Amino acid sequence: MSYLKIKRLFDIILSLFGLILLLPIFLVIIVGIKLDSRGPVFFKQKRVGIHKKYFYIIKFRTMRIDTPKDVPTHLMENPEQWITRVGKFLRKTSLDELPQIINILKGEMSIIGPRPALWNQYDLIEERDRYGANDIRPGLTGWAQINGRDELPISVKAKLDGEYVEKMGFIMDIKCFFGTILSVLKSDGVIEGGTGRLSRKETGN
Repeated sequence: MSYLKIKRLFDIILSLFGLILLLPIFLVIIVGIKLDSRGPVFFKQKRVGIHKKYFYIIKFRTMRIDTPKDVPTHLMENPEQWITRVGKFLRKTSLDELPQIINILKGEMSIIGPRPALWNQYDLIEERDRYGANDIRPGLTGWAQINGRDELPISVKAKLDGEYVEKMGFIMDIKCFFGTILSVLKSDGVIEGGTGRLSRKETGN
């Protein structure tokens, strides 16, 4: 059996287990979102999946319902003005990503893989083509997420995604899984409006 088939089996088992285990947390978050701001609990957004096929990613809503559509947070001039109070906490802790367990069960995503690009992030999609990173299932977390996340410029992020594709296997997935836990606990690389900020720090721009 190939690793991709084993990986898919792990995705199904772990996401089912996670959905059951995290149900109480889901309920608390749902209540918090409804009490904090008007609008739906979940947020769907068009993303790029395996072989560049589109699908709709599911997240807990963290922004106001009048937020500009299909605009990456890092391209907004003042993203903080759109993020709700509960949303700020959810984004800092990455709890807003939990509903993507449903995307994993549906086979649209994997637990580990390149984060799915927005349909209009043409620069990132093009860069990933160079490394074959568009030809595997996107992930809930991945190699780029534990090596810079929002701080990474597009070229570096795509290169790290390509490195994951090249080294993909059980050991690499374990590194990403536990690395993600550490990153979330430390809130590493979470910068609203900050994609590419790492490169500016390094160059002094």
